Amino acid sequence: MTTLSTHHLLSTCSAGLCGGALLLAAAGCAHVGKATVRDGSQPVQAVARPDNALLYAADGALDQAATKQAYYGMMAAFGYPIPPLLKTDQFWVCDFLQRDMKTVGMAGIMWINAHNTYGQAGTKAYAGTYKNDRYGYLGHEIYLLPGQMLPEHRHVGGADGYGPKMEAWHIRYGTVEFFGEHKGAGDEALISDMPAARRPFGFGESWFNSKYVVQRSAGQLYSLEDPETWHFQRAGANGAIVSEYATYHNQVEFSKPGMSFDCSKAAQK
Repeated sequence: MTTLSTHHLLSTCSAGLCGGALLLAAAGCAHVGKATVRDGSQPVQAVARPDNALLYAADGALDQAATKQAYYGMMAAFGYPIPPLLKTDQFWVCDFLQRDMKTVGMAGIMWINAHNTYGQAGTKAYAGTYKNDRYGYLGHEIYLLPGQMLPEHRHVGGADGYGPKMEAWHIRYGTVEFFGEHKGAGDEALISDMPAARRPFGFGESWFNSKYVVQRSAGQLYSLEDPETWHFQRAGANGAIVSEYATYHNQVEFSKPGMSFDCSKAAQK
């Protein structure tokens, strides 16, 4: 599969080779003086939303190889560089045991998920005020196919000494709707005011807790402001690639009973 680098796309647009105003608009290009840049909100070409039949084997198990190819196609459409690490098992996919990857699922990679005690890190020479305190931080990439969403979940602090995970999401490509229990930025709207066809999976069920929704586009950020609260996100029509900056990830709890951070296996006969 051919991968188009961001540098190549920028150079192509700047040289006036995007194929005219229509292609520039479709690719999310904007003119700034004599230069042309891409804002990342729109791919160079539309990203197809794959049907579940393409993502599952005949026995009902998630076809991880086929699913990863769908994500690679989205990356190429956005001009997202695909480093070799994303072709290894460190790049993972997950349907949360729902057998509906088209609707509920994700791909991801943990660039780093580190934790330690200050006085025990590195050369162990630190003897300052916080030497016996624990710390943790995370760098994570989230990949969502068109219209795909994470399940509603939350992160709760535990007895291991790490508090509840706090997160911020940086949309690199595409658009994302963020859902949660509370207003954070202040411009959120009620999920109940959305058209019925646009309301997310789970809305109206007894286990569903989120009340608000807000949209962000490439280059924008959204943060989880309230610890231990329910939240999730859903990609727009062309999918999304999101960088997550967070404290140490050591716990996740799903609101829907029976859901797990795993892939569907072959159905029992």
